[in-house]
Amino acid sequence: MSKAESSWHVYMIETVSGLLYTGITTDVTRRFQEHLSGTKGAKFFQRSQPKRIVFQEPHPDRSSASKREAEIKKLSRQEKIVLIGTL
Repeated sequence: MSKAESSWHVYMIETVSGLLYTGITTDVTRRFQEHLSGTKGAKFFQRSQPKRIVFQEPHPDRSSASKREAEIKKLSRQEKIVLIGTL
């Protein structure tokens, strides 16, 4: 497996109702599809369907991705919007 394939990503998804969900994965596109399907997606999306990926950030390993995910989850909604806007 190449380094690119094994890298981790922190991602944020906006729902149809405007909520923001943050998670980590090795494949953002696959994970988004899982959230859309509802079979392997997070329970968070039972409240509101995923609409689009609004943020992605690569990390070299799961540990750094998990730490960054925790940091982002502690941000206020406004701070998350500013983070998304910096892309």
